[in-house]
Amino acid sequence: MKIGIVGLPNVGKSTMFNSITNAGAECANYPFCTIEPNIGVVAVPDERLEKLSEMYKPEKTTPAVIEFVDIAGLVKGASKGEGLGNKFLSHIREVDSIVEVVRCFEDSNIVHVDGSVDPLRDIETINLELIFADIETVDKRLERAKKNVKGDKKYQAEIDLLEKVKATLEEGKSARTLELTAEENELLKDSFLLTMKPILYIANISENEIENPDENENVRKVKEYAKTENAEVIPLCVKLEEELSTLNKEDKIEMLHELGLEESGLDKVIKSSYKLLGLMSFLTAGEPEVRAWTIKIGTKAPKAAGKIHSDIERGFIRAEVVSYDDLIREGSMNAVKEKGLMRLEGKDYIMQDGDIVLFRFNV
Repeated sequence: MKIGIVGLPNVGKSTMFNSITNAGAECANYPFCTIEPNIGVVAVPDERLEKLSEMYKPEKTTPAVIEFVDIAGLVKGASKGEGLGNKFLSHIREVDSIVEVVRCFEDSNIVHVDGSVDPLRDIETINLELIFADIETVDKRLERAKKNVKGDKKYQAEIDLLEKVKATLEEGKSARTLELTAEENELLKDSFLLTMKPILYIANISENEIENPDENENVRKVKEYAKTENAEVIPLCVKLEEELSTLNKEDKIEMLHELGLEESGLDKVIKSSYKLLGLMSFLTAGEPEVRAWTIKIGTKAPKAAGKIHSDIERGFIRAEVVSYDDLIREGSMNAVKEKGLMRLEGKDYIMQDGDIVLFRFNV
C-alpha cells in the first residue's frame, strides 16, 4: 500500500520524507527540487513485536511495512499542466492515500512559493487542483453513462451519483466529504477520484512550539478545516524530526524524554497512515521469527492465512488464536492454553488487530 506525501514547494515535504525513510531524497530551498517521486519502504512502529521478541528470542523479527512516496511540489494550474502538474497528478493516482504537509511556521530564510505563510490557502491550492482534475474525470464518465443509459436503464443510478459528486466538487469540496452508501462507493471505485483518497494533514511547526502546538493559530485553522473532512491533523516539527532520525535508539529516547515526548511525531504519522489505509496487523510468534502481517480491517481468517502462503489459504482448516494482551499477561503460550484462553476459529472468523495466530491447514 502506498501513501503519497504532497504539499506546495518548500513546506518541509521532502525533509519529512527523508526523516521517515532515511532515503536521502534531495532537499533544497527551491521549487521542483523533487521531480521523480522518491519511494521509501517504512516499518510500522509496533511495541508488541518488541515484547514478543523478548519472550521468544527469535532468529529474526519482521515488522509490517508501508510505502511512502515523495511527490513533486504542486503549484496553481497543475490540473492544466502548469509546473509539473501532469506528473504530480499521475503520481497521486498511483497512491492509496495522501499525507499533506502544510507549513504553519514563520521563517524568513525559507521562501514560501506564494510569498507568505497561510496553511488554509495552501490546502485550498492543492485541493482545488485535485478537484479540477476530478471534475474532468466525472464529466467524461457522465458523458459515457448518458450514452449507455439509452440502452440500459441501470446506468441511471450511476448518472444520479456522478451528478451528486460533480455538484459537491463544483462547490469546492472534496468527494471524500460526501456521505455515500456501500453501493455508491462500489459504483465510484473504478473512477479513481483523487479527492476520494483518505487524507492526513501534517502541520509543520517550529521547534519552540512542540510542547503547545495548539497555541499556533495556523495549527488551529488546519484542525478546524480537517473536521470538515473527518481528517486527522498531526502537528510536528519536521526540522526536529530530521534530527531525531539520525540518532540511535538510545539517544533518540533520551532526546524525546528531554522534550517531554513519549514518541516521535513521525512514529505517529506512520501509525496514523497505516490506520488511514484501513490496515491492521496480525502476529505470528515463534523461535524462527516474530512477524507482523498486514491485512485490511475486516479480513476473514482464510484470507489472512493467504498473506503467509496461498497454500495455507487453500487448505485452511482452522486458526488457533491468542490475544496479545492475554499472552503478555500470562507470560507464556502454555499458561494461556492452561487457562483456556486459546480459541479455535473457523473460516468466518474476522481477524482482530494483534491476534497471535497459528493456522492449521491441509497440504
